[in-house]
Amino acid sequence: MRIISGKFKGKKLILPKDKNTRPLKDLVKESIFNLLKHSNKIKIDIENSLILDLFSGSGSFGIECISRGSQNVYFFENYSKAIEILQKNLSKLKKNNYKIFKADCFMFFDSNEKINKKFDIIFIDPPYKEIRVNNLLEKILEKKLLKNNGIFIIHRHQKDKLELTKKIKMIDIRIYGNSKIYIAN
Repeated sequence: MRIISGKFKGKKLILPKDKNTRPLKDLVKESIFNLLKHSNKIKIDIENSLILDLFSGSGSFGIECISRGSQNVYFFENYSKAIEILQKNLSKLKKNNYKIFKADCFMFFDSNEKINKKFDIIFIDPPYKEIRVNNLLEKILEKKLLKNNGIFIIHRHQKDKLELTKKIKMIDIRIYGNSKIYIAN
């Protein structure tokens, strides 16, 4: 696993050795960023954007955003081994435009805790077996964390049958190998 583009292009990322974390494959990550850059349906400029990376794992998506010039990335991860790897990967960058929340995002967004930011991109990459994605989307909408022109990017298994809430507007759906990517706002 590596950083595909930007200031840290080619830098290798550490991956978890166990099977409790599923890394975002380089092909899928590269396809998402190509879509963000070249789609006429999406009006997001990664440079100077605010990113919320939920279920961060090793941090591949958020770190790619940092490499491409994002203003700030907020990482959410609750698995201690993944947090250790995330911290190691981020320390290689020698940047400080990120914050790690060592928390379960379901519990965080169900609580009264707040993030006083609005994000350009909210990347949601839960375990494939996780079925509470709509609960999370609705809590995020309720807390008004997505900018008006911001987007959700949701990563699921390509055979996933989950119907996403009608409270979001689907912009695009792409399949890359075993991955299904939903882009919505």
